[in-house]
Amino acid sequence: MSTAGGGMESLIANLQAQLPSGHRIVTISFSLKHTFYYKRASHFELYSLTNFFKHWKQVLYRTDEFTLERTIPLDTEFKCEIDTASANVVTTDVFLKLSRKKVHLLFEMLPGFKANKFVDEVVKATEVANKKRAPPNFSWLEVYNPQLVWESGSDSEPVTSTATETDSSSHNCHDAIPTHLNQKADSELSSPDVTAHRSSIATGGATPIAARESVVRYQMALRETAYTDLRQISIFLGTYNVNGQPPTSGLADWLSVDKDPPDIYAVGFQELDLSKEAFLFNETPREDEWLRAVIRGLHPKGKYRKVKLVRLVGMMLIVFINEKHWAYVRSVASEFVGTGLMGKMGNKGGVAIRFDLHNSSLCFVNSHLAAHTEEVERRNQDYLDICNRLVFSTTFPTKSIKDHDQVFWIGDLNYRLSGDLDLLRVKELLDQSNYQALLQYDQFRAQHAARKIFIGYQEGPIQFRPSYKYDPGTDNWDTSEKNRAPAWCDRCLWKGDNVQVKDYRSHPGLRMSDHKPVSCFLDCGVKIIDTVRYRKIYEEVMKKLDKLENEFLPQVSVDSTEINFGTVSFNEGATKVLTVANTGQVPVQYEFIKKHRDSKYCKPWLTCEPYTGFLMPGDNSYITLEVLVDKRTAWSLNSGLDELYDILVLHLDGGKDIFITVSGQYQKSCFGCSIEALIQMHQPISQVAPGTVCQYEKGAYPSVDPGNDSDSKQPVLAVPKELWFILDELYRRGMDTPGLFEQPGLSSEIAAIRRTLDDSLPDTLPGSVHSVAESLLIFLETLKEPIIPFGMTQKALDGCAAFASCKSVYTSLPLSHQHVFKHIISFLKEVLLHSSKNGLDAKTLVALFGSAMIRLPPPNYPLGSSNSLSLNQPHLDRKRTTFIHHFLVNDLDD
Repeated sequence: MSTAGGGMESLIANLQAQLPSGHRIVTISFSLKHTFYYKRASHFELYSLTNFFKHWKQVLYRTDEFTLERTIPLDTEFKCEIDTASANVVTTDVFLKLSRKKVHLLFEMLPGFKANKFVDEVVKATEVANKKRAPPNFSWLEVYNPQLVWESGSDSEPVTSTATETDSSSHNCHDAIPTHLNQKADSELSSPDVTAHRSSIATGGATPIAARESVVRYQMALRETAYTDLRQISIFLGTYNVNGQPPTSGLADWLSVDKDPPDIYAVGFQELDLSKEAFLFNETPREDEWLRAVIRGLHPKGKYRKVKLVRLVGMMLIVFINEKHWAYVRSVASEFVGTGLMGKMGNKGGVAIRFDLHNSSLCFVNSHLAAHTEEVERRNQDYLDICNRLVFSTTFPTKSIKDHDQVFWIGDLNYRLSGDLDLLRVKELLDQSNYQALLQYDQFRAQHAARKIFIGYQEGPIQFRPSYKYDPGTDNWDTSEKNRAPAWCDRCLWKGDNVQVKDYRSHPGLRMSDHKPVSCFLDCGVKIIDTVRYRKIYEEVMKKLDKLENEFLPQVSVDSTEINFGTVSFNEGATKVLTVANTGQVPVQYEFIKKHRDSKYCKPWLTCEPYTGFLMPGDNSYITLEVLVDKRTAWSLNSGLDELYDILVLHLDGGKDIFITVSGQYQKSCFGCSIEALIQMHQPISQVAPGTVCQYEKGAYPSVDPGNDSDSKQPVLAVPKELWFILDELYRRGMDTPGLFEQPGLSSEIAAIRRTLDDSLPDTLPGSVHSVAESLLIFLETLKEPIIPFGMTQKALDGCAAFASCKSVYTSLPLSHQHVFKHIISFLKEVLLHSSKNGLDAKTLVALFGSAMIRLPPPNYPLGSSNSLSLNQPHLDRKRTTFIHHFLVNDLDD
């Protein structure tokens, strides 16, 4: 919050003077609005100050000019959940329900960064509150408002007519209801959830239809319990690490052991295929083999439809549903996340399937986390990466794992027994079936109890032998050289209300793998809409809205019309926040629109989130503007064809447009340049005049003329000096490093390497070998034209079958590209000479470097060669890797 002349400091001082002894105010920058924490002794309690402004431009400095409307304690009774809009109304909004016992608030926001940030902050605060062991006591809030006393465990909480609130695409609660609207007869608006916002309803007349529908959706979401009932369905969860084996026996002893057929099957596999082809190209015949085996093993008393199958390398998840429920399934989506180098290695990670059943949202996740007893933190990080990165992008709004009523998580989580437990003692306790004694050493339970993983998830009681590790084909514990200790690696978990476990077991009769399959049979309550009650409530809401509509002109203000980002570096995002406030009397629909002859509303290096929104009177919306110069946009800025300058047009539906200028200064970088320009720079790019860089870049492309690299009269370098520095560093430090090009580097070190190359002629590069290796791949991927220029991509792919054709492509390259190609191939051959130490093989190297050296032309490339290129990704990858592989096994000089 920005104020002039130290106004905020004066306000805080006035507030502090009125607090009881031992209380103090701490201001923080919150993602939605400015929030106050009152600190007492050693613990914090959170509440929000609403109605802080009477007008958005006027900051109030006297404590009697704002009101504390409500306090919401964050304790074990507090719930935060994503709510879906009515199935009868098309919506683009996100509904977030916050509740504690009898108090319910619903925020309506446009999907985007701010909405996601708000949800993340609330969830984080809830998790912190849930970690407290002692029951919280909120009686100290009585000092600030005697009528709002919150006792832990009390059911007699105050409920007023304003106990529900909404936020239509903004991040502030509604202003207090004007007096003249409060004087309406209660007979007009008798329902408490409608009277909560008479002003909001009354001022919605002349707004677009979407504004009216938003109010309707809000009212219907608040009354969901009035028109829905719970119906029990049964769910079978099954997980099996098959160790790369084919299905040599039937699966009925795993999938059909229950008397009654389940309504839903969720069957997950790990290590489906351990071959290099599956690892590099995500192709395997095992998928069809195991799918057919599962179908044959489903319960014979049920008829099932396949909802979805998703696979990433060896992780596969299949969901089936009983045919009688199929008509009520909608919004099916699947996603996967790999947790390997640069997100390309999918041997570990997670796959997920989600769908809506009736009025409940279900999500099923199958994961394979990092192995080995000592890698506890790596497993924890894999779990967090899956939670943070797995987003169902095809749903609208997009949903993450946590945005569902119930989540079911299965897989080989790989948590072992603590390493300080003697193996003989483990087997002795297992022979006695003393599982509880062993589970005290279970890493998963220890990490779960410490609230480091799977917060809020539950697991059934474990009363079965560990699922790992056995000699394949037997029930004997591992007798191999590694002699692995038994462990409950394979687990079934769930999160959400109305779920009860019926059975949790392993299936030792299946002996194909070194794991035993595990299953869990659950009963789950899903919400069913009663159409008669729904229609009655919907008509009641619509009638009340019809009485309150009026027409007004939309008006908004912005806090700045000139936004300067200062100096911007390559691949380092910079953000600013633009505040849009509704200063009128009616809801406003706003949107950034494209300018005349432009294809988008902003340049490609700029994003606005959200770019469209809906504001109720008195509300604010906080729009995040981000400038990010990446490989798509760096060359146009280096060449002077573009600059960090744009004008945004903020359009109000039914109102006037507002023009906002965005500017900045780009710090030119060798990342994102062309080979033609780099070989002409003998000094670091930061020491080359910007006009000279532009001159080099403008003369480089799109023409491809073999042997003619530049019109410059000065001598040129054989290869870009930056590439030479990176390769030299890897020659000196990296050849014998295990995991080279497989273990990811650190983003901070990669940025430091880039700055070093931009600013100096270094003797050595900072950071680890893995960061230098990843910098090499990024450098190649960000070249304006790849080593095999776009104009020659088709020829390279068509001729990949024979070395003679590949060599013909090489000799046709511009001379500078030939030199770079030869340097890279020589480097890769040297890496393979050290394979006994670094563990690399040719397949891995050509898969990584093939995608960097041969790239598809962009859609607007002037030669138009992309039209005839195959878009089949596995087919394209094979051709690229085959082309590069020829040069690793043949001599270029022959």
